[in-house]
Amino acid sequence: MKILVLNSGSSSLKYQFINMDKEEVLAKGLVQRIGIEDSFLEHELSDGREIKIETDIPDHGKGIKLVIDALLSDEHGVVDDIDEISAVGHRVVHGGEKFADSVLINDEVIKQIEEVSELAPLHNPANLKGIKVCEKLMPNKPQVAVFDTAFHQSMPEKAYMYALPYEYYEKYGVRRYGFHGTSHKYVSKKAAELIDKPFTEAKIITCHLGNGASVAAVDGGKSVDTSMGLTPLEGLVMGTRCGDIDPAIAPFIMEKEGLTASEMDTIMNKKSGLYGVSGISNDSRDVEDAATDGNHRAEIALELFDYRVKKYVGAYTAAMNGVDAIVFTAGIGENSKKSRANIVNGLKYLGISLNEEANDSRGEEVEISTPDSKVKVFVIPTNEELVIAQDTKRIADFSG
Repeated sequence: MKILVLNSGSSSLKYQFINMDKEEVLAKGLVQRIGIEDSFLEHELSDGREIKIETDIPDHGKGIKLVIDALLSDEHGVVDDIDEISAVGHRVVHGGEKFADSVLINDEVIKQIEEVSELAPLHNPANLKGIKVCEKLMPNKPQVAVFDTAFHQSMPEKAYMYALPYEYYEKYGVRRYGFHGTSHKYVSKKAAELIDKPFTEAKIITCHLGNGASVAAVDGGKSVDTSMGLTPLEGLVMGTRCGDIDPAIAPFIMEKEGLTASEMDTIMNKKSGLYGVSGISNDSRDVEDAATDGNHRAEIALELFDYRVKKYVGAYTAAMNGVDAIVFTAGIGENSKKSRANIVNGLKYLGISLNEEANDSRGEEVEISTPDSKVKVFVIPTNEELVIAQDTKRIADFSG
């Protein structure tokens, strides 16, 4: 079975085409600047060949058609016929409380995704565009929705409820949902294998650290708490997101600056985090470079980032009454040895000892704790596309 995995953004489209018999990526790529000038497709084959196609891409329909044409191309394609595409797996950011697992897409599922789109207005509408285009271009193919929030639906009420009037939960679904679920699921299962412990018995804390960042407590194979909340704004300091703040700060600044709720939301989501504190960039690499050159605000931004991760790891260790392994993943987690070292060296009270030599790595699976460390620490590159493909295969097989 060969599965096309799509991650549709507002102006971009990431894809992978995976042969599930060997879980081998046959091709992958990125459609950039949809609906914007200078749009293009970057297509990469498993042998490393890269093709760039610069053309007008006014909408997602043209973008996905370009992807299919690239897969079928005589020069750089990987299939001879569209019938070789067995199913399509779509990343959908928010599933609300309706979806605790991936599902086969039908009209009712689309309606339910639309109903919770107000909880992820930047993501769900774009995800839906990809779904609807694929239904038109490949009407007989099974389409599967894989939700960022689904893995966290196992959280108990004490973890997902907010101490607000209960009516807001009943009327509007105001509760913690969590995100990055496919990533937390993948790396926690992998960590359980690496410590040779059944997933159903392991206590694992996963740190998905990138421009968007979250921590999850995975106890016995289930997410029992996570740092993101109703939206992806809560929790850690991120590239442009503030994470946890005193809620009273928002109305205070709004009154002082004469801001609307929408303008304040933009500040917290797009002008804060590493970018807001450093004044340099939302890219941690740029902030690290500035800190190395002695920029004090950049230093503070990085310290804030690492400190918040360390606090959450400590909190989730308490929540699970112990921890067997800690995992770092995503852009910063996989590549910033400084950030990992700052966080791990602040957890020595757990009996953790950092292997400095092993930590001097980027983007590869490695244990960075010493052999005598009481808690194992790993860097595990995430593979959300594979999780989407695995779920798509499982559900398409069942439906067929």
